[in-house]
Amino acid sequence: MRRLLAFLMLTTVLIMLLPETGSAIPAFARKHGFNCNMCHTSFVKLNDWGQRFRNNGYQVPGQQGLEKNVIETAPPISIRTSTGATLYHSKKEHPVGYTDAGNTNGFGVYGFDLLAAGVLHKNISFLLIYTPRVDEPTSDYKGTDASQPGALESANIVFSNLVPDALNLRIGRFEPAYHAISSKRSYYIMQPYEIYSYQSPSGGFNYDDNQFGIELTGQSSVGTHYSFGVVNGSGPRPDNNKTKDLYLTLHQVIGRGEGQSAGQRIGVFSYLGWQPTSVGLITAPTGENNGTDNKELYRFGGDVSLNWQTFNLRGLFLYGVDRRGLNPLEYGVTDDYKYSGGFVELDYAALPNNRLLASAMLNWVEPPCYDKNSRIRAISALLRYYLGDWTAVNVALHAEYTHKQTGKVFPFKEDSFALLVDFDF
Repeated sequence: MRRLLAFLMLTTVLIMLLPETGSAIPAFARKHGFNCNMCHTSFVKLNDWGQRFRNNGYQVPGQQGLEKNVIETAPPISIRTSTGATLYHSKKEHPVGYTDAGNTNGFGVYGFDLLAAGVLHKNISFLLIYTPRVDEPTSDYKGTDASQPGALESANIVFSNLVPDALNLRIGRFEPAYHAISSKRSYYIMQPYEIYSYQSPSGGFNYDDNQFGIELTGQSSVGTHYSFGVVNGSGPRPDNNKTKDLYLTLHQVIGRGEGQSAGQRIGVFSYLGWQPTSVGLITAPTGENNGTDNKELYRFGGDVSLNWQTFNLRGLFLYGVDRRGLNPLEYGVTDDYKYSGGFVELDYAALPNNRLLASAMLNWVEPPCYDKNSRIRAISALLRYYLGDWTAVNVALHAEYTHKQTGKVFPFKEDSFALLVDFDF
């Protein structure tokens, strides 16, 4: 542990001694000639203008129909990957008073994304993200499987301004708007938002999955944003349920901005889904099964994003319920599986063009008392320093540390540290 902390301190000093440089968004930066800070506080987190650009179907607000489409420009393709070294220490406490402890370290590739996005026609745009298979060595230190199997993470078409500002339509696979704080645009590469990735024992629904379906979004002139979606709820898997899942979000922005890097934002979200408990008799050629005996699940909560100068404090609380029948741990006939959790994250950008980014985050998940071994507490911190002075390339030195404890009585404790190069062009 002392070696880990010494390594972290040395890395921090070295990063802060590097010369100052800039960074940018690749695909859209190449098209518009923007610096990446046009849309990002620091890559990958959107600022207010970047959020408006995304909400407007990747069109510059007020320039709809005047921009070149993807046929008239260079191929709108970007690549992102992270590579470097990781150190890992864990120990497990036991009732008889001893622990199992272990250490690992190594080099690897920790994600690889291919992204294409752009305007097809006035108010019609698309987003495509493919994550190809990445074999070991990667962040899956067990060395047994590909820690990133090939997947089409996003593939959707956006019809913007069906009613100017008030109604947009997204169809396909996408990150749903109930991800009030995007897990895909987190600064943290190794540490997820635990409440997003937490699954109840039924395992039938993953809150962090991108979903297939339809989403309506819009905003009013007084800063109220809404979204409503109808989705499979099964993520990348075939939908084995004839009943579709529903969600609704409402956010209010106070002050000038979008609550990303200026203004203040507060919101609520809710999700209603169904999972079958019996296999149906029909399986379609596309893989879907008409599962029966549906049971409900609920997810709801609130989020906030507060800004002051270059500080951003954001947090989210989620309460989840899986109805009786989805709970294999039930003790009685009325036992729903109820849990709660959330995270609080403080980000600070410093130096010209936000070249230095510091962040600290607290994660927690509180399961029901009869599942106390699933309790999670995690504390994380990171530093990112952006290299280069390119309009359409991002290179960041990334140092990240997490202490995580799973379980309550005899917890499993983990310390992990990563020193990576995050590359995007």
